Amino acid sequence: METIKLNDVNKFVLKKHHLTDDTLIDDIIQITADLCGLHSTRLSASFFSLFARTKNFEKADLERELYINRTLGRVRGMRRTLFIETIDMIPIVHNATFKLVEKNIEKYMEFHKVSINEYQKISEKIMEILKGRELSTAEIRKELNSESNIPAIIHLMCNYGLLIRGPPIKDWKDMRNKYAIFKDYFPNINLKRVNEKEAIQHLIEKYVKTYGPVSENDISWWTGLTKSKIREAIQNSDFQLKSVKISSIKGNFLILETDIEKLLNLNNNDKHTLTILPELDPYPMGYKERDRYIDADNYDNIFDRSGNVTASILLDGVIIGVWDTEEKPEPTIKFHLFHSIENDLIDKIYSKAQKVGQFFFDERVSIKECKSMIPLTQRNAGGFMTPLKES
Repeated sequence: METIKLNDVNKFVLKKHHLTDDTLIDDIIQITADLCGLHSTRLSASFFSLFARTKNFEKADLERELYINRTLGRVRGMRRTLFIETIDMIPIVHNATFKLVEKNIEKYMEFHKVSINEYQKISEKIMEILKGRELSTAEIRKELNSESNIPAIIHLMCNYGLLIRGPPIKDWKDMRNKYAIFKDYFPNINLKRVNEKEAIQHLIEKYVKTYGPVSENDISWWTGLTKSKIREAIQNSDFQLKSVKISSIKGNFLILETDIEKLLNLNNNDKHTLTILPELDPYPMGYKERDRYIDADNYDNIFDRSGNVTASILLDGVIIGVWDTEEKPEPTIKFHLFHSIENDLIDKIYSKAQKVGQFFFDERVSIKECKSMIPLTQRNAGGFMTPLKES
């Protein structure tokens, strides 16, 4: 069995993720397709994920593809998490993962005190209200004049593919958004064009191509699917996988046969790749086996108790620190490094942080290095979104 150096694996994946200087492109549809989607629990993180992979990205670029051209859509996907997907991938993601969502619907409705009859009645009214329109939850509630749990019903309608999340109410940082009828946004998308088995096979192949070499645990973590479903999909698929080992990491890993030669013939050089990524970025969120890019001693500074990754700084694909934003008393980008690095790399961090700050605040910012941080596992839920809040 072939053994591949860990450094080569990380460089190979960085290239596939458009995170090296020679793989930056401005085609955000292609990037989204190549990544199997952008994590979008918080929409602003999706903007940063694209900012890290492009040469000349503007916020309007993503807004245009989501809300005007509608080549991308924000939908429920892997692990019941929100993703931005291309229109080609939306039916695949929906059908491969819908049962993950469906099995929790009954409990969700019970928790939010919504009966099946109530859902059916209110959802029909919402569909009537939204014909040719985009409205916020508050606007929908006002027109319905109902005491029902409208946010919960809208949430379910999005999961079923009846509604789509439209533009934010205020701006790209706003977590509230408007809603529209899915078919109004995507009249040419047939959510039923693939069945569950076909969708799972296609999704796994895309995942392995983007993230491989990967373990079976990685595939299960990223998709949210059981290992039995994963094994069945691989056995019945047409794509050819090969097992390899990665130096200094235990276990066997799967990679597409067509990628083996690319990895082995990787053009190595001494140039470092320094990357600044947002929370929940696809690169660090793509694996269950995380010792490929994080030292065990720093794990609690990067991931919270639920496995959510915070905003990170990477050197050659390995996480060496975290970063955060602070608006008051003045716009600031803060960062914390886990160990000392060369001065020229520190200079690069300051330079990249300044660009990130300009993108976030639309003005020049201060840069602050924090000497310590509270581990995320000691923080409340959601602490991964502000890792240096108390530093």
